[in-house]
Amino acid sequence: MNIASGNADAGKVERTVNKIELKNITVRYGKHTVLNNFSLNVESGQILGIVGPSGCGKTTVVRAICGFLDPQEGTVSISGNTMFDRSKRINVPPENRNVGVVFQDYAVWPHLTVYENTAYPLRKHGVPKDKIPAQVEEALKLVNMSSYSKYLPSQLSGGQQQRVAIARALTSSSELLIMDEPITNLDAKLREQMLLEIRMMQEKLGTTIVYITHDQEAAMQLCDRIVIMQPDGSIAQIGTDEEIISKPANRFVFSFVGVSNFLPVKKSGDKLCLDYPNDQTCFSQKIPADFPKNSDKADMGIRPMDIVFDESSPVRVKINSATFFGNIYNYFIDLAGQEYRVQRITSGNEEDEKYVEGLETGIRFLSCKYFERG
Repeated sequence: MNIASGNADAGKVERTVNKIELKNITVRYGKHTVLNNFSLNVESGQILGIVGPSGCGKTTVVRAICGFLDPQEGTVSISGNTMFDRSKRINVPPENRNVGVVFQDYAVWPHLTVYENTAYPLRKHGVPKDKIPAQVEEALKLVNMSSYSKYLPSQLSGGQQQRVAIARALTSSSELLIMDEPITNLDAKLREQMLLEIRMMQEKLGTTIVYITHDQEAAMQLCDRIVIMQPDGSIAQIGTDEEIISKPANRFVFSFVGVSNFLPVKKSGDKLCLDYPNDQTCFSQKIPADFPKNSDKADMGIRPMDIVFDESSPVRVKINSATFFGNIYNYFIDLAGQEYRVQRITSGNEEDEKYVEGLETGIRFLSCKYFERG
């Protein structure tokens, strides 16, 4: 299936986009370097998420792929075709890179109907008039908007406008889509629905998708692989959601993905102990294998669900607050004058009522990661 098929003018790149290669990309704005020697491969037929905090260069990566900016150094290739190479003076215009783009703010033309918005890329690419209706209908059907073809954007909800933006991107290229924060402006229920629809569409078409977001939960739910970018624009880790959660490359990845606590700990002989000025309690009889090799001190990273209440534990805490969230309880506890978060799945019995604000009890640690002292 190729929605964006048609007659390409001479000199245009063949429409078989299914892979991206960025090599040694450097982008500067004045004295500020956003990307420095940045390299990334996107495999064919996968959804790759690029996740990171605001200002880390996610959108700059998108703009370099699409041709919306010219890097100072490096090369950009799509499906083996060089799109940009400053040293060779190659710079294929954005409209000839055969990339469909979906933006956060929909960017549908308000004066054009749903049909006209979706047909626009086909007309621009010179697709014969008699072939346009079928391709538009195919794209609209994929995003469940066939019955709205005569509507103007002002007559649509935000979610419907975003579907039109996706349909228009598909008629530009069904083989490579760039999605830059495409669901941020939607409510929570609609975001969940759109993630499911994007995945179903991708599986049907085999589209390669680069999905840019700051929402790590959406990336975990949707993407085959995830790139975690650090604030300085470098890549901290690339992997599946399971790899990133279970084997974080560094402290930044652990702290950025999900909710985290960090507790100071130290070695004391063969024991592992807390390392607060007023609390040196030992809580483990062995030193973990992933404890930093060249130090007696570290920060122990632990998720709220991996801290459990245990009255018999030597590590003593006070519960500062307890809040019920339907299926979990969320607690803030005081340990040696520092506040940490604990979460428990609702048990449905008297155990739920036991841990209340003001209670002094013990805690035990389950799965942890150890990092050099920050």
